[in-house]
Amino acid sequence: MVKVAVIYYSSTGTNYQMANWAAEAAKEAGAEVKVVRTEELAPEAAINSNEAWKKHVEETKDVPVATSDDIEWADAIIFSMPTRFGSVPSQLKQFIDSQGGLWATGKTANKVVTAMASASNSHGGHEATLLNFYTTMMHWGAIIVPPGYTDESAYESGGNPYGTSVTQAQDGSMVENVENAVKHQARRAVEVASKIHG
Repeated sequence: MVKVAVIYYSSTGTNYQMANWAAEAAKEAGAEVKVVRTEELAPEAAINSNEAWKKHVEETKDVPVATSDDIEWADAIIFSMPTRFGSVPSQLKQFIDSQGGLWATGKTANKVVTAMASASNSHGGHEATLLNFYTTMMHWGAIIVPPGYTDESAYESGGNPYGTSVTQAQDGSMVENVENAVKHQARRAVEVASKIHG
């Protein structure tokens, strides 16, 4: 059975929802799955100044925080993150940057990795965030599995070949219909991981 870690950072819930869709599809594909979040690093004042952010932090306080053990355990890792100025948010970057011990001992090599993103507007850094993230995965020696255009769902979700991405409207809703694309991407990661680690 392929082991899949879904590791996400979400401030107001979009990437949490995407992570859960990915986990659901990976389980349906026969994988053993865990969903974990990266630690929230933003100051309390910033979180409390945004009602949606404050609410989401409270609602997800019982979701386990990601550790190095999750990466070592997994055959495949699905990451989901918002963009921060076209790059990876600090909450996820801090987690990735703390994995030097695993990397140095070869424990990140051959992990099947795929990633998803969100932004508050359609040209807000979706693709740049994923490409920046995948650069780090190349250093890890991971096997990057993008969705490409391997399923019709890519077109209904906005057509990002690097990873499913979604625009979050001001009311917090998702602009594009990405559920099918997220699930296809997760199934694809499980399929590739099963060929490599099966």
